[in-house]
Amino acid sequence: MIFEGSQADMRESTNTLKAGFSIAMLLIYALLAIAFSSYTQPLIVMTAIPFGIVGAVIGHILLGYDLSLVSLMGVIALSGVVVNDSLIMIDYANKRRLAGDSIYEAIHEAGLRRFRPIILTTMTTFGGLAPIILETSSQAFYLIPMAISLGFGIVFATTIILVIVPCLYLILEDIKLLRKKGSTVKRVDVLEA
Repeated sequence: MIFEGSQADMRESTNTLKAGFSIAMLLIYALLAIAFSSYTQPLIVMTAIPFGIVGAVIGHILLGYDLSLVSLMGVIALSGVVVNDSLIMIDYANKRRLAGDSIYEAIHEAGLRRFRPIILTTMTTFGGLAPIILETSSQAFYLIPMAISLGFGIVFATTIILVIVPCLYLILEDIKLLRKKGSTVKRVDVLEA
């Protein structure tokens, strides 16, 4: 007979949460790949997720809370919000590209036009969670780590989304152009030989 108690329950819950998070990330990637008709653009959108996790950890450190299972649940919720913010920027840039804008004009316009919705999402999310984060009663004690993960994660990720996502979008386009140039040079060499 093995006596493990709460440690075994915690380990089982953590493993279940990891499996669920992995499945959620695969589903998000698949849905974004279908929506964008691209295998690489969903990766740009999903690069903001680790930065949200860093923000959640920083929030816990600043407020003196330990990471817990409830904190990890907040990180999973955070992932959805962060993906949404990145998604609206990339989607707008793609629409501008279809309208005939250059890659730079499209992502620049997306940054300008989607700045307000992204900031409003961040402010309303953090503002709505602030009362829970600042709550001192014992009833809210178990919800505070989830609110910290979601609130601080979205604030940190938003600053990253507004800078890194447009850069990655341009880098992806540069890689596509280099690959296209490389294949054109190879074809010319084959034709000359």
